[in-house]
Amino acid sequence: MVTFEINSKKHIHKGHAKIYNFKKANFIKMKEALNVIDWQKLFHGKNTEDKWNIFKLTLEKYTSQYIPLVNKYKRNRLKPMWLSRKVTKEMKNKKKAFKAFKFDKSEALYKAYRAANKACKNAIRWAKLENEKEIAKESKTNRKRFFRYINSKKPKSENVGSLKSESGLLLTEDQDKAEILNDYFSSVFIKEKPITGDMQFINKNLLIQSDWLTQDKVLHKLNNVNVNKAPGPDGIHPRVLRELCVGLCKPLFLIFQDSFLSGIVPKDWRKADVVPIFKKGLKFVPGNYRPVSLTSVAGKVFEGLQRDHIQEFIGRYNVIGKNQHGFMKHRSCQTNLITFYEEVSRSIDQGVAVDVIYLDFAKAFDTVPHKRLLFKLRKNGLDENTCSWIENWLKDRVQKVVINGTFSRWTPVVSGVPQGSVIGPILFNLFINDLEIGIESHVSVFADDTKLGKVIQCEQDVTSLQRDLDRLGDWALKWQMKFNLDKCKVMHFGVKNTQAIYTLNGTELGKPKQEKDLGIIIDFKLSNNVQCQTAAAKASKVLACIKRGVHSRDENIILPLYKSMVRPHLEYAVKFWAPVLKKDIISLEKVQRRATKLIRGMEGLSYEERLTSLNLFSLEKRRLRGDLITLYKYIRGHYQPLSDNLFINRTIHRTRG
Repeated sequence: MVTFEINSKKHIHKGHAKIYNFKKANFIKMKEALNVIDWQKLFHGKNTEDKWNIFKLTLEKYTSQYIPLVNKYKRNRLKPMWLSRKVTKEMKNKKKAFKAFKFDKSEALYKAYRAANKACKNAIRWAKLENEKEIAKESKTNRKRFFRYINSKKPKSENVGSLKSESGLLLTEDQDKAEILNDYFSSVFIKEKPITGDMQFINKNLLIQSDWLTQDKVLHKLNNVNVNKAPGPDGIHPRVLRELCVGLCKPLFLIFQDSFLSGIVPKDWRKADVVPIFKKGLKFVPGNYRPVSLTSVAGKVFEGLQRDHIQEFIGRYNVIGKNQHGFMKHRSCQTNLITFYEEVSRSIDQGVAVDVIYLDFAKAFDTVPHKRLLFKLRKNGLDENTCSWIENWLKDRVQKVVINGTFSRWTPVVSGVPQGSVIGPILFNLFINDLEIGIESHVSVFADDTKLGKVIQCEQDVTSLQRDLDRLGDWALKWQMKFNLDKCKVMHFGVKNTQAIYTLNGTELGKPKQEKDLGIIIDFKLSNNVQCQTAAAKASKVLACIKRGVHSRDENIILPLYKSMVRPHLEYAVKFWAPVLKKDIISLEKVQRRATKLIRGMEGLSYEERLTSLNLFSLEKRRLRGDLITLYKYIRGHYQPLSDNLFINRTIHRTRG
């Protein structure tokens, strides 16, 4: 038997997609051209669809005229990101000087070559430094540029590798991969059953119409568009909308206003380019990819206005219960964890057992039935214009999968709210809002992640918790949602716990010793040791990535990268799991010690001296400061009504010391 290795570069087939070359864009001319357009006259007598098409064609005309296109994949992918024109020029001068010296090996030509070589090295060093400074500067708002830079130093690999079909055939062509992923993403959609009699009731409108849609608000949204995001199927780039926000806010306001009042949603806003994102598991299995929808940026601007409009209504009438923490103002993963586990830990301290059920919906956002969603929106009191617009926004949606510039066929979207849309999360919250009705146990929800907690003191408590599970099973059946039974678990807390068995839809729930809850590892002893180790390991991994991938050791580069890329791993929801053991405190602090030592000029200083020089606090002090700020916010009612059960007010009757 002969064993050998083949060392070669992997060829990755790319499409022929074109992208805008904004470095050569003439936005001044575009602004001048747009300022003379009479949009009122152009839109006169037209419906919403026609107005949108006029707007799009006008923008396309000036975009093609003033912004050149470049082939997205024409460059050599091995070309460094720092390679500028100046560096290229110096490299050519060096090559030219070397050729001259080889032809006539005189002392003068040798000195000229050495000078050119030195100039080339200095240009490369300076170009790398400037490029890394820009990456560090943008690392907080444009993380993907950092990872693109790091990945450019690694062997190239495809985002979506070869996929295996149901028949076992290995698919390697982008077109075939796009089609099989499109088929899989479409297969999770559900066919909605006819609504029942109890779904016919519609509550009166609670939402009073106001000036929520104004031209100034449209301008504000356009001015805050993220230019680093990709354009949708309509091809309108967010950079164009932001650069021309003053000239485009009026026509978009007129389109948005007409769309809302008429209920007509342009077809382009109901199309989505789906980008497959690998989750975990085997890369050749289509089911291990998550669909993320890229939709019209202009459409998402209006979705953002609608979201603000609906959130204002939710806050005014307290439509969504206090147990929902996902996508809600003043609520987060951290408030969810603190509020829920405070009751769990309090019961354990009192020597009482607690059972916690972790529930997970299968493809929650993709399987929301549209008619049932609209029923709940109307029942919750949204006005008819809003409901009508959302109904048309969900109607006749289509999507296609995109891989390396290659597209699948268009496929109808018959259920769900698009993942990647702006308004989708708040619609899902309204859909799932009645989940806890009739539930006796303590419920805590973050979007579709649901927990049930129950103090277990007798057999009746076990029966009560099982009854709640049965009710949730009935709720899911009625509203055509499915639980992912493999991910639904029960964790038993407390030394006197009887370890009762629970079932959901006839399936016995697993009993793990640890469970990841909103990204935080929960131990059955409520120990934070594993979470501390995991956080330190994640942060160390990113720090090592910076150490290997970033050439410079300048403070202006390493420090911003540490703050935006490394430290968040050490401080995500840390108010909940802050370490108390000395070994865990040291474990987390070690990461910052190594990060500060990376910086040039800090090598010989002690840790305390490095912190002073870099104007940093130790992580332990940062946690203390964060705890005090959070405590102040809880006491001052910032998280009301979440703080109602967290603190006990001490009543003092004495009036003198």
